[in-house]
Amino acid sequence: MRRGGMQTAILALLAEEPMHGYQIIQELGNRSGGAWTPGAGSTYPALELMEANGLVTGEQHEDKRVYTITDKGRELAEHHQAHGRAPWDEAAEASGPHADLGKSVFALMNAVQQISRTGTDEQVAKVTELVDQARKQVYLILAE
Repeated sequence: MRRGGMQTAILALLAEEPMHGYQIIQELGNRSGGAWTPGAGSTYPALELMEANGLVTGEQHEDKRVYTITDKGRELAEHHQAHGRAPWDEAAEASGPHADLGKSVFALMNAVQQISRTGTDEQVAKVTELVDQARKQVYLILAE
């Protein structure tokens, strides 16, 4: 996602209705066709910054903090809407083989980190060999 895309997307969603952070994450995933599913580690800091800048307000409702767009935030959302497409549309258009490769590499890194943390020496050696073979195969594809 390009710089500022998270803020633009959150404002566009909150211009429709108040939401809590997890709803925002789900809605961005749904609207981008699964191409963009930001994590809590990027969503909640963005919401906190936006609240500090007066673009949104947050109120505690039961066990969730629900965010509402302010007048200042609505003006900014309308400005972005008038000058471009929705950020989730850009993310959806950027999907495809390149995005799929990135997701696969990320998933592989998670699996390798898990083996590194909890695997036996034998399992770590097997995975090291497997990753080395995969790297060599990738270079062979590049050489075609």
